Amino acid sequence: MAKTGAETAGTDVRAAGADGTDGSGEGVLGYEQARDELIEVVRRLEAGGTTLEESLALWERGEELSKVCRHWLEGARARLDAALAESGAEERGGSDEA
Repeated sequence: MAKTGAETAGTDVRAAGADGTDGSGEGVLGYEQARDELIEVVRRLEAGGTTLEESLALWERGEELSKVCRHWLEGARARLDAALAESGAEERGGSDEA
């Protein structure tokens, strides 16, 4: 059986979902893991020397990894915003008691 461009590119191109999973049931792809793989995908694309099919597979994987990273960063931002809002509410509540 002939290998697809994704297989010959040496990159697992299973799409990661918005929750960071890769659909294999192996769990969530962490931010650092997704970021590091994205850096490698970009490096390989910039280096050239891949076929069109391999380049497209790498590009698609990069897009999915970008979504995973964005999901993690948006979650971190929401947590920070919630913590800041809670901290601000406590400060306002504490100044009323003085």
